[in-house]
Amino acid sequence: MAVAKSVPRAGYGRSADQVDRYFAEHYAQAKAAGLQVGTYWYSYAVSPADAANEARACLTVLGNCHFDYPIYFDLEEKWQFANGRNFCDSLVKNFCSVLEQNGCYAGLYISRSPLQNYISSSVAQRYAIWVAEYGPRCNYGGNYGLWQHSSNGSVPGVSGNCNLDYAYIDYAAVINKKTPSHQKRS
Repeated sequence: MAVAKSVPRAGYGRSADQVDRYFAEHYAQAKAAGLQVGTYWYSYAVSPADAANEARACLTVLGNCHFDYPIYFDLEEKWQFANGRNFCDSLVKNFCSVLEQNGCYAGLYISRSPLQNYISSSVAQRYAIWVAEYGPRCNYGGNYGLWQHSSNGSVPGVSGNCNLDYAYIDYAAVINKKTPSHQKRS
């Protein structure tokens, strides 16, 4: 599905003080350009309770912003994966449940290999999945709504390299109208 979208980073960590300094500007510019917008929060959570704190910080930063795409929990740290599947599942569930309790559409951003190895299928099926795997095809065998296929794309009006994604779900319709979603299965 060809959709003009923007998914800027809102921030990272457990404090609203860790807001991405460009988030408000990127959000406003994307909305002004008529793009559908989502966001993500980069995790450094050391425990499930810490992931919930990260979600609360994320919500503080987001304020009254409206999103057409999910708000993603960005799980990338190798030391988090080293704690195993149950630990990673609990981080995702705690972050995403706080978002959902506050009326947000929650998702998980993660690379394909850690998704397969450190996230249970029940958690992967529960939340919107944005999988990163650079190359000509996504080799993830589960369902996903977004596939990040490149980190060196170019977009008119943006200087420097941009991540490029394919969207398989019309999240604006799902979020704004609560219509059924269809996910991509490799």
